[in-house]
Amino acid sequence: MVVWQQGNESIGQSNLSITSSEIDAVLFDLDGVLTATAKIHADCWKRTFDRFLQQQAEKTHEPFVPFDLENDYKQYVDGKMRYVGTQSFLESRGIHLPDGNPSDSPGYDTVCALGNLKDSFFDEVLHDRGVEVYEGSVALIHHLRQQGFKTAVVSSSHHCQAVLQAAGIERLFDVLVDGNVSDRLHLAGKPAPDAFLLAAKQLGVEPKRAVVCEDAISGVQAGHAGGFGLVVGVERQGNANALWENGADIVVQDLSELLDSSA
Repeated sequence: MVVWQQGNESIGQSNLSITSSEIDAVLFDLDGVLTATAKIHADCWKRTFDRFLQQQAEKTHEPFVPFDLENDYKQYVDGKMRYVGTQSFLESRGIHLPDGNPSDSPGYDTVCALGNLKDSFFDEVLHDRGVEVYEGSVALIHHLRQQGFKTAVVSSSHHCQAVLQAAGIERLFDVLVDGNVSDRLHLAGKPAPDAFLLAAKQLGVEPKRAVVCEDAISGVQAGHAGGFGLVVGVERQGNANALWENGADIVVQDLSELLDSSA
């Protein structure tokens, strides 16, 4: 048995016990849940959009308004597939670019080119800095697997496998559904539940018998929309209320809070 103990007493649920008679699998987002790469992604998005917005301001002679990590990133980009997030933010600023093609070289002329520019920045940082894992998450995964639960990673990132390998945790998961899989199968990105539903199907479990762990608003929305048995919001960005409001059943600051304290 795994005991999921909630760390925030004000939520009103002190203990939630989940056994193999109720749950078969746990599905994890990558960035911000397993690895401390969400901040890297956010910084790369800011670097990308600020350069683009500065260029736009020079063309239009309008004030330069930088990309805001607190609001723009969380609302328009976080957890979404690369080109969807790019398009979402541009629309929020009333900017329209041609869609382009995924093969577009990194640049400023199309949605795909802009998204690819962000991707190139992430590649640089990943190569230079490596990957930091959240030890509490890894401890929980080891515990779950020892108890016989299946585990999967569901991420919008196209770097998911490389990040898992760099972190040394790739073998802890039975299934991987990432941005590359979503592209190949034409899956709708988060907040649509498609990727989570595919992972559950590949694991051979019903959604209602699986748990979703997510730190992004779009991710908890996807878990809620998919009818999963439990949606755990991981508060890495001081966004507990937003996670609650968008579909999280419980919210923790670290997944180690879900370990049985007596284990």
